Amino acid sequence: QLQLVESGGGLVQPGGSLRLSCAASGFTLDYYVTGWFRQAPGKEREGVSCITNSGSSTYYTDSVKGRFTISRDNAKNTVYLQMNSLKPEDTAVYYCAALKHVTTAQAMCVSAHVISALGSWGQGTQVTVSS
Repeated sequence: QLQLVESGGGLVQPGGSLRLSCAASGFTLDYYVTGWFRQAPGKEREGVSCITNSGSSTYYTDSVKGRFTISRDNAKNTVYLQMNSLKPEDTAVYYCAALKHVTTAQAMCVSAHVISALGSWGQGTQVTVSS
């Protein structure tokens, strides 16, 4: 059972930055495609950014391209999401996820139902962007 714990969320002004971390325990993350999802009040959980096992490929949803960067350090069993130029519409609970049953970053980010069935979710960290 892979356990994922997110950290780094908080309150930030528009235009500010945050770095989220997802620390895994139980298994080494180098066997998992990983990613970040978010869910805002009244909205569906959406894939924000995902990264393949080796970190060779990444995917970003259009709304965060150029502002967010996903990375992973398999030696530390940790996945990061650097968020720059934050906007109020980025406000959401951000969840880390891991799955072995996909092979591309894009597939991971559109597979929330598969993650729920076969993968692992973290508990989430709140990101609030407000002036």
